[in-house]
Parts: sequence; structure tokens; C-alpha cells
Amino acid sequence: MAAELDKAKVKEAVKARKRVTYTPVVPDEQWGFVHNNVDCIGCRACEIACKDKNGLPPGPRFRRVQYVEGGSFPEVFAYKVNMSCNHCAEPACLPTCPTGAIFKRADNGVVDIDSTLCIGCRRCEASCPFGAPQYNPETKTVVKCNMCIDELEAGRKPYCVMACMMRVLDVGPIEKIREGSYETKAIGPNDKVVRRVRNMADWQLTNPSIAFVPHSKAIIE
Repeated sequence: MAAELDKAKVKEAVKARKRVTYTPVVPDEQWGFVHNNVDCIGCRACEIACKDKNGLPPGPRFRRVQYVEGGSFPEVFAYKVNMSCNHCAEPACLPTCPTGAIFKRADNGVVDIDSTLCIGCRRCEASCPFGAPQYNPETKTVVKCNMCIDELEAGRKPYCVMACMMRVLDVGPIEKIREGSYETKAIGPNDKVVRRVRNMADWQLTNPSIAFVPHSKAIIE
């Protein structure tokens, strides 16, 4: 019976989707992540906390710690870049969803997904330049980071942020983070904050809500 109700809900959502032209949501205040590439030790505690909180099987990872190494002796370098869904101001995934399962919250700009409407077509997965939507082979639906919206609504921070032992990962109003007016241990008093690091997709594609304290080798000239 539950499956039949879900199918009916999906069919109704598709009909409504065909009648409505997509209008970008401008939230009251856009929230986003900040990551310090310099002080991150790559312990992956944030990854594990995220998988545990969301009950993810092997495969899907909402948060991904990426190791970057290079150079030649004696000039070698290594740093980490920590990424999840960037809750973009202009998300590419949202308008591609045929059922309207993906939506952007009006209060904080979090890009969320209603799993009861997802049909597993994976269009959102293909459209995202940051690899945020993840296909779950067990449920045959797409899942993604929603910034632990239940925690935010309870006045707490996402599991990944709380698990970070080095305090190099944080979340908050993205414009305040970029201008340096948001108090966070992820940004030091003399740290430079950038919108994009090396090998990351162009931020102008979707205007992602993320900021970095970049490693010297991660800065784009």
C-alpha cells in the first residue's frame, strides 16, 4: 500500500512539474561550508560521522576527503580538500529532476531531496559538477548531503563539523564567512579565504556555497 501511495505521489509531482517553470529560490540567508586546506590532517572523521548519521552503505559518500600530492624532491607538497554538497545558489541538480524531488529551502538555502519522490533516474547525478548526488544501490534512489538539516533546526551543527578534531570544517552564513565576519575556528586571523581551489570546477557554473582557507599549492593564480 505504501508503495502505491508513493507512486501516486510521484505521478502527481511529475504533472505539477510539467506545469511549473523553474524559478530559482533566493533564501533569507544562504548557509554553506568552509574548509581549511592547510590544517586538515585527513583523518576522515567527518566522512565516517556522515556515513554513520545517514546510514549509508558501502559506496555512497556525502562528504569526501581528497588527498592532493605533488612536486619533486626536495620541493614536495601534500594537502587535503574536503567536499560535500555545496548547496549552490544556482544548483544544477534541481531543475534537472523530473519529479521535483530536489528542492532548495527558503530559510537557509540548503538543497534537500525528498526520497519518496526520487525515481532513481540519476539526472541530478550527471548534472552536478561537484559529484554531490550519490546513487544508493540498495534503495535505487539518489541521496545527498542536506547539511544535517535536522541538526541545524535543533540549533546544532552537522555531524561532519562536530566530528572534526582539528576544527578545520565549519558551517554558517556563507557571505559572512567570505567577508570574515563569522566567528569560526576554521579561519585564522590572518587567513585568506577563497571561493575555489585548484582542480575544482568553476564556481561560476552554479555559485557553490563553500569557502576555503587554501594551501599555497591549491591557490589558483
